[in-house]
Amino acid sequence: MEIKILGSGCANCQATYKLIEDVARENGIEVNLEKVEDMGEIMSYGIMSTPGVVIDGKVAHAGGVPDKKTVAGWLTASGDNCCSGGSCC
Repeated sequence: MEIKILGSGCANCQATYKLIEDVARENGIEVNLEKVEDMGEIMSYGIMSTPGVVIDGKVAHAGGVPDKKTVAGWLTASGDNCCSGGSCC
């Protein structure tokens, strides 16, 4: 699972990164986390409010730190359902 955290590196972006990292570890899920701070790349996803979360190329979240339950849902949802109209979006 490829996950990008989009944002300027602010406290909320850092908290989102750590939250996803922690939830993945707690659930034994292997994720590849990447921080994206380039504004051009962030805007290419249509993100206007950060932090943004992109999972396997699809925007899952924008603006504010997601809650732990939401993150767990993203990580445990099957790839076919997540961010294609499934409950994670």
